[in-house]
Amino acid sequence: MKRESVISQLTDKDEPFDFVVIGGGATGLGVAVDAATRGYSVALFEQNDFTKGTSSRSTKLVHGGVRYLAQGDVSLVLEALRERGLLRKNAPHLVKDQKFLIPCYRWWEGPFYAIGLILYDLMAGKLGLGRSICIGPKRALKTVPRLVPKGMTAGIIYHDGQFDDSRLAMHLVRSAIDAGGCVLNYMKVTSLVKEKGKIVGVVVCDRETDISYTIKARCVINATGVFADDILQMDEPGKRRTVRPSQGVHLVLDSSFLESDCAVMIPKTSDGRVLFAVPWHNKVVVGTTDTLMDHADEEPVALEKEIDFILETAGKYLTKPPKRSDVLSVFAGLRPLAAPRSEGTKTKEISRSHKLIREKSGLITIIGGKWTTYRKMAQDTLDYAIRYMHVPTHDCVTETFSIHGSKPDPDFSDPLYVYGSDAEEIKQIIQSSPEMSEQLHPDYHYTVGEVVWIIRNEMPRSVEDILARRFRILFMDARAAIAMAPRVAVILAKEWGKDENWQSMQVKNFNQIASNYILN
Repeated sequence: MKRESVISQLTDKDEPFDFVVIGGGATGLGVAVDAATRGYSVALFEQNDFTKGTSSRSTKLVHGGVRYLAQGDVSLVLEALRERGLLRKNAPHLVKDQKFLIPCYRWWEGPFYAIGLILYDLMAGKLGLGRSICIGPKRALKTVPRLVPKGMTAGIIYHDGQFDDSRLAMHLVRSAIDAGGCVLNYMKVTSLVKEKGKIVGVVVCDRETDISYTIKARCVINATGVFADDILQMDEPGKRRTVRPSQGVHLVLDSSFLESDCAVMIPKTSDGRVLFAVPWHNKVVVGTTDTLMDHADEEPVALEKEIDFILETAGKYLTKPPKRSDVLSVFAGLRPLAAPRSEGTKTKEISRSHKLIREKSGLITIIGGKWTTYRKMAQDTLDYAIRYMHVPTHDCVTETFSIHGSKPDPDFSDPLYVYGSDAEEIKQIIQSSPEMSEQLHPDYHYTVGEVVWIIRNEMPRSVEDILARRFRILFMDARAAIAMAPRVAVILAKEWGKDENWQSMQVKNFNQIASNYILN
C-alpha cells in the first residue's frame, strides 16, 4: 500500500467522486469503508495521520455503555451492544471478550448492579459476550488480587469488548483501499469548491509536497470530529459552533497494579462518573475524565486536576495506590460532543448519540458517537446522504463485512496478533535476516522487520506515526518510545533515502510530542 500509488488515483480520475470524506478517524474511515463496499467511488482526506486525534485516545473498549443504561439512554445502549457484537464477528483479530469486575462495598450495591447488568445481557441478546454473575468477596479478591479487601461485600462479573483503536483504524484503511477507495493521510482540505452555492468538491493540499489538487465530488462529508467547526466555517463563515470538545485523560500503569487479566469498573466516583482499569497489551489503562474544553488542540495535554483525580480515585480501590512516578504514559483525547444549547450543561448530560447535519450547500456533517458505533454511524451517514443525491441506491453490506486482516480464533498471546492475517508476512521479513529480527528495545518485542513492513504497507510518514499509532508504545511507555525513536528514524531514512539531518529532526519532533506523555 504505497501512498504515491493512492495519490495517483486523484490525477487519473476524470469523473467526480461520489463521496469525499474529510477526516481520518473512526467515523470518517467507517464512511469510506461503507461507501467503497457499496460500490461508490470515495476519497478520504486526513490532514494529519489516521487517528491522530480522538480515535487513538480511547479507553480501548468496545462496549454498550453501562453508565448510559443507568442514565436511561436505552436506545443508545441497544445500538451499541448490537454493534459491539457485530464488530467482534467482523474483526475477531482485534476485538476480544474482556471480563470486568465491579467491586461492591455497600450491602445494596451487589443486588442493584446485578439486576442492571442482567438487563444489559438481555439487551445484547444473541450477540452477548458472556453472562453477568454476582460473586462473594473472596472470589472477587481472587479474581483481582489488588483490590482493597476491607469492607467489600460482593463483586459483579460482567463482559464487554476490548480492542486496539489505532490498529483497527489501520485495518479500516486497508479495507477501504482493498474495496477501491482512495484514502490518504497528510492531505489537508484548504477550501470547499462551490457552484451556484452548492459544494461540488474540495481543494486539498499534500502537506509533504505542498501540491494542491482540486477534487470534484457529488457529496462532501465532514467527519472531522472536534474540528468539525473548522470545515463548517469554510462553508459559512461566522456560523454558530456545533461541537464542544470534552477532554478524557488516561494513565497507563504496569500490570502489577491489577495482577489480573480481569478489568475493574468503579461505577460511581466522587464526581458521579465511572472509572475503568483495563488490561491492555500487558499494561493497565486507567481512566477517564470528562472536562469541557474551550477549544480543540491536535495534541491535547492532561490537566493536573485530571491526573490527580485518577490517581486519587484509583488509590481508594487498589492495595497498591499508584503514584505519579508509577505512570508509564499519560494521554488525553477530545470527545466531539454536540455543543450544549445552554451554558453550564454538564458533559455527562450531553448525549453521546451521533448527530447528522445538512447545510444549504449540501455539506453533510456527522458529530458525536463513539468507536463502538462507528459502523452504524457510517451507515446512517451514507443512507442520509444518498437521499439527496442523484445516484443509484446500493444497500449497506458492512454488517457482515470482514474487516481487512480478519482471522478467526487468533492467538492473543502472539505479539503480532494485532495484524491478523498480515502477521505471516511480517514474520517472513523478521526471519529473513539477523538484522530484521533485532529488537528496538530490550523490554519490548518490536523488531526492525516489523517497522520495515509497516513502512511498506501502512503509510506512516514519521517516527511519531510508527511509535504512537502503528506500534502503541508511546501510549504504553513513553520513555521506552523515546529510547526507540533514533533507531526507527534510521530505518525510515534507509527506506526513503533521507539524510542524517532529516533523522535528527524526526527524533527532535517526536521527543517534543512524547514529553507530554510523561509525568515529571
